[in-house]
Amino acid sequence: MRIARPAAIAAITTLALAGCSQTANPATPSGSPAPTTKDTEVTVVTHDSFAMPDAVVTQFEQQTGIKVTFVAPGDAGTVTNQLILTKNAPIGDVAYGVDNTFASRALKEDVFADYTSSVPAAADAAKYAVDGSKALTAVDYSDVCLNYDIGYFTTHHLAVPQTLDDLLKPAYKGLLSVENPATSSTGLSFLLATISAKGDGWQEYWTKLAANDLRVTASWSDTYYTDFSAPNYGGSYPLVLSYASSPPDEVIKGKPTTAALLDTCFRQIEYVGVLKGAKHPQAAQQVVDWMLSDSFQAALPENMYVYPVSSSVSVPDGWLKYAPLSPKPWSLPASEIDANREAWIKQWTAVVQP
Repeated sequence: MRIARPAAIAAITTLALAGCSQTANPATPSGSPAPTTKDTEVTVVTHDSFAMPDAVVTQFEQQTGIKVTFVAPGDAGTVTNQLILTKNAPIGDVAYGVDNTFASRALKEDVFADYTSSVPAAADAAKYAVDGSKALTAVDYSDVCLNYDIGYFTTHHLAVPQTLDDLLKPAYKGLLSVENPATSSTGLSFLLATISAKGDGWQEYWTKLAANDLRVTASWSDTYYTDFSAPNYGGSYPLVLSYASSPPDEVIKGKPTTAALLDTCFRQIEYVGVLKGAKHPQAAQQVVDWMLSDSFQAALPENMYVYPVSSSVSVPDGWLKYAPLSPKPWSLPASEIDANREAWIKQWTAVVQP
């Protein structure tokens, strides 16, 4: 799931329509009339770490005449489950936040309707498309990686682990906190990283990791906010599972206090799609276009700590220094994840939490 992000989690509220302008959707190609959606209320189903400035939402509402309501039932996994359970009576018109660890499941259940955006950034989004599907549009991406407390390793004169195998060494016993893949999308992403790296030997790897006094929590917030020993939190674990984009938020007085281990990362991609059976499919399509617009894409890094798919917007300067992406993130085909996800989680549970 998308999962909670390393930022303050904004409250998801119903945003009142600020105006009823008949101005065409700015994401609509020049010369093409926008669909008639004035005074339409569209419901966007999203994960509970969605955060977008009110000004960005209000601008979209004013320009299109569409009132936007957000519904957040949980993390990406919970959202996917809810969409599947309610597919015959959709709880919204469009859904954002289903990621590449769950996308194939949602597509297999025929939750989303085909829609191909024609806005400029759609060409960038196409690079992250799920093979064989026109129902999901990529909005953002990030790397799920282990983070470490710089000060801890300096104070303890301990070398920072660099690889997955390093984590098995006695020197790092009792130092690592990760999320449960059965309850957390970040935890699932890390499990997939180890499967990609270790192949058939992944269960043996986790057996050894668990034996090295591994801590497992239910959610990202438990691991990051409670367990992390970084100065902003004060927990007991100097190694935690988070994102490559987390460290810029931990810079204190111009100095970084955390960093990501780029050899431990799994590339996570988040999608948006129009729900089949949506009451307002045209308005839902405009929401998809809006999420590829410059205003929405430019707001992603500082509000949800993810990278925008659009090549026409820039990430904050600090990200170039403190939040580099992994040059070679671990990955698995969506079809392979779909075929094995539940079995892998059960096997992981048997090994780590028997």
